[in-house]
Amino acid sequence: MKQNKSHEAMFYEKQEHLKVQCHLCPHNCVILPGKKGICKVRENQGGTLYSLVYGLPCTVATDPIEKKPLFHFLPGTRAYSIATAGCNFHCRWCQNWEISQHGPEEVPSFEMSPEEVVEDAIRKNSQSIAYTYVEPSVFYEYMLDTAKLARKKGLKNVMVSNGYINATPAKKLFKYMDAINIDIKGFTEEFYKEYCGGELKPVLETAKQAKRSGVWVEITMLIVPTINDDMETIKKMCQWLKKELGTDTPLHFSRFFPMYKMTHLEPTPIDTLLEAKRTAEETGIKYVYVGNTHSGEGENTKCPKCGKEIIGRHYFTLKKNNIVKGKCKYCGVKISGVFE
Repeated sequence: MKQNKSHEAMFYEKQEHLKVQCHLCPHNCVILPGKKGICKVRENQGGTLYSLVYGLPCTVATDPIEKKPLFHFLPGTRAYSIATAGCNFHCRWCQNWEISQHGPEEVPSFEMSPEEVVEDAIRKNSQSIAYTYVEPSVFYEYMLDTAKLARKKGLKNVMVSNGYINATPAKKLFKYMDAINIDIKGFTEEFYKEYCGGELKPVLETAKQAKRSGVWVEITMLIVPTINDDMETIKKMCQWLKKELGTDTPLHFSRFFPMYKMTHLEPTPIDTLLEAKRTAEETGIKYVYVGNTHSGEGENTKCPKCGKEIIGRHYFTLKKNNIVKGKCKYCGVKISGVFE
């Protein structure tokens, strides 16, 4: 395991008595010398804030872009996916808790520069680099430098994010992002405080900022039984989505499986997911998907005009694509997304 303590962090201010305040995310942590922020990967070393994970991924994989999930962004292509340790949320059901809820000194990592990430992505025939598995903003500097190089080499950049980032760093980052999937984990402030250790409002603001910045946006909600499966609340979220991001924004409802601190719950009933899908469609959302079911139900894209199936998928594998130059092959209506 390697550890790098030499890369100074961005977006912080120095305070008296060698304290610093990080302004990367809405936690705005005030950090004492020798201590770390909530994310566990930004440390105050003698009055200077350092990233502990720059160039130190703990996992690298090549995934279908559909796994992110991004269903309307370069379907059928490969995303070179990287993550480091750390996260600024503490979701009780996190499927990647072994890396997200630990600091870099607790997770096996390896050295990989931004240049090496981009070179390996090209070597493995990936069309994009995905910053994913944990909240990628915690390795902001590493992500930003990698994204700049990737763009120069003709690769796209995508984030899978909880949306918990302040507006100024987001603005700088979004110049180099092509797509983002943002988790809206629930739709009340109480929910975010109790189950995630954060706030809802900044997440919604990030989604709107990404949209304004020209980044392709998709939204995911993991439905956890008895926790965030109230259909009235889901309806309110869909109404917000319709008003603020538009009915063309794809929405994914994902199935929960017992994980981390939520092993006492049962998996989400398929009927609950399908009810959420109907609720969203009745609200006016055009592209609504059900994921993580292993059944294939709710994964396909239908044309909002003629109703024909234009993209067929099965568990992250593209089976057919009847979108031609961004339009439905059958009726010619424009399909929202990035398809070439």
